Amino acid sequence: MPKPIVWLVVIAVGTTAYVVGAKAGHGRYAEISETAKAFWNDPAVKKARARAQKKTQKAAKKTVKKITK
Repeated sequence: MPKPIVWLVVIAVGTTAYVVGAKAGHGRYAEISETAKAFWNDPAVKKARARAQKKTQKAAKKTVKKITK
């Protein structure tokens, strides 16, 4: 797909999302926001984030060692 068409599609989708979101109103936004915050701060999710961060750091160190050999 040519780049100008891609940008037109992105703009159209973004505009549509903005209009739909604006119609939903602040109340719905607040509800979605609170749900997302509750999920993000859930203890199981925090634990999974910590594990993912440790694995990422370990993989990064391993990669640096391979590159610098």
